[in-house]
Amino acid sequence: MNPQTFFDHLWQDYIQLAPQAERIQQAFCDRGESIVNDHIAIRTLRLEPISLTALEPHLLTMGYQRFEPYQFPDKKIDAWSYVPPDETLPRIFLSQLDCAALTPTAQSILQQICLQISPEQVNHITVFWAGRLWQPISWNDYQTLLQENEYAAWVAALGLHANHFTLSVNHLQQVSTLEAVLQVIKELGIPLNEAGGRIKGSPAVLLEQASTLADQLPVDFANGEVHLIPTCYYEFAYRYPIADGKLYQGFVATSADRIFESTHVNPSR
Repeated sequence: MNPQTFFDHLWQDYIQLAPQAERIQQAFCDRGESIVNDHIAIRTLRLEPISLTALEPHLLTMGYQRFEPYQFPDKKIDAWSYVPPDETLPRIFLSQLDCAALTPTAQSILQQICLQISPEQVNHITVFWAGRLWQPISWNDYQTLLQENEYAAWVAALGLHANHFTLSVNHLQQVSTLEAVLQVIKELGIPLNEAGGRIKGSPAVLLEQASTLADQLPVDFANGEVHLIPTCYYEFAYRYPIADGKLYQGFVATSADRIFESTHVNPSR
């Protein structure tokens, strides 16, 4: 599958879980802007057969290359960023939860869902928008995971999807600063992730980021239960040039750590 087709499929799946994304993009298109996607992010578990190393070959086959590793010890997450073969394509941020760092109870819940996955389901690139590859978890199990690790609860409830796309502020013509972008979002009435401040990062670290809070949508759980939970969100990024004049390609771990909280049930401030 070529990268453009990959991102088209990913986008169509994503907007089912983040209807706000279409509203946001339309608002900027109405201002005469062209939308460029800075990066997408995907979450998984460090359990087979959906570990980062199991999923990564699909990205490498499309010509993406590993760029930098990242660690989030408080959230028990590690990640890699990937740069595209063509600068017109978005970067990719693939993260995984270190399930072995969780309590035995949480580990058991996650191991049980992964036991339901057929390796064949992971052998095709469509795995990135496959959603749940297991039966819906119980509401009680979701609450158990939520109390310990919100990333774990998110993946167990929703499965594999892009959890966000990202508007490249650098490519906007009429709205040229991240602060001005956030004013547009405020006018739309879409709440922002305030954890660590509305804008995370600075010119000093070569990247400024901000994000909305995830949409909350009804999701199926075991025994026919349906509950409203956080799904996916939209991000905004402004990159600064490095010494050679090219834009910084990486991410800032301290900022990304707070961006993760866009899907928290009760985001911190």
